Amino acid sequence: MTEPRELLLAGVGTMGRPYLEAAARLGVRARALESAATWDSRPTALAERFHRVSGDHEESWAGAVAAAVAERVPDGLIGFAEPQVVAAALAQQRHGLRGPSLHAAVVSRNKALQRALFGAHGVPQPEHLHVTRLGEARAWMLQRLPVVVKPLTLSGSQGVELIRTPEAVEQVLARRDGEGRLLVETAVEGPEYSWEALVREGEVLFENVTAKETTPPPYFVELVHRCGHDLAPEAAARVRELTSGVLRALGMDTGLVHLEFRMSADGPVLMEVAVRTPGDYLPDAIGLTYGFDLYEAMVLLSVGLPLPVLPRRPVSFAATVFPTASPGTITGIGGAEEVLAHPAVVRVRLRKGVGDTVLPLTSSSRRLGHVLVDAASPTEREDAVKFVRETLRVTVTPPESQVV
Repeated sequence: MTEPRELLLAGVGTMGRPYLEAAARLGVRARALESAATWDSRPTALAERFHRVSGDHEESWAGAVAAAVAERVPDGLIGFAEPQVVAAALAQQRHGLRGPSLHAAVVSRNKALQRALFGAHGVPQPEHLHVTRLGEARAWMLQRLPVVVKPLTLSGSQGVELIRTPEAVEQVLARRDGEGRLLVETAVEGPEYSWEALVREGEVLFENVTAKETTPPPYFVELVHRCGHDLAPEAAARVRELTSGVLRALGMDTGLVHLEFRMSADGPVLMEVAVRTPGDYLPDAIGLTYGFDLYEAMVLLSVGLPLPVLPRRPVSFAATVFPTASPGTITGIGGAEEVLAHPAVVRVRLRKGVGDTVLPLTSSSRRLGHVLVDAASPTEREDAVKFVRETLRVTVTPPESQVV
């Protein structure tokens, strides 16, 4: 009897658990690495063994992955989120395991490296300046307003800020000049999208376009992801040219790609790219949209088992919706049961409850939770998104009304 394949999953948390569930359904053995911060909530029934990771920085993950692989080399290794990408790629290269390539992993983790590499390969992207402290970019910013300031390695819109006026330049310099290395870019006007793809040895097996809805400037926090977006033929061809150029420049081999772009008046412009599982429960929404399990496909891809024929066109239309509320203390949440009873709503998960504090929405980590929607048509999806927004009510006491 053939021994079952084994998957090593670096990083689990909440959004990585479907990988372990998919492995169990497929008869693939699983081990996992979990951080000390989430150790007590690890899903022990879903993995044969958990390896504890003491810290949550890249170096601690690299050491933990290396130790787990030295104990027994798995058939497949997936680095789930940003801190695990390079750690997994180091072990994948060292042991001949399938992965995005060490080159792709390292470049994906640093926005300044991305700009340098893609500029050399002629990929459309914003004009940019990499500085060791923001004050060095003062004249550059004033000559090119509006501009965007962003950290080199953070995700989820953390630290991303649009600057429109000379007065705002002086304000951001006062706040962020001591922050260290930053990337400053010319702002690209146009709707925002992401492109998700499964790639095997450089060949795109599956692709999806997600239309994004964000908060207004300056922070661009994502509020709705609509999967299965249908681009016009000319725009689709331009996006295909962009994504192909990015994959070639990265040296992308095997795995998941999450690429963000804006559709400017001159065509698609690259914002950034990641070679790991996208956040915001996008794999769940993509799977519903196309009628297959993206987590299972990634497990099969990782351990070298055959994949089924993957779909090209949507069979449904899913979205993830992120409810919002004004800053303050939550005093009540209403309408959750009505929302969950809606025929197009798959689930409602709120991370905050009565008594919790709502902070200003400057990054995705400050959102209240999410609602997963799945509908038979784009029109029905829009109706469902509207229903969620009108029915789920979060009331707060504003900070100035609170007794100190």
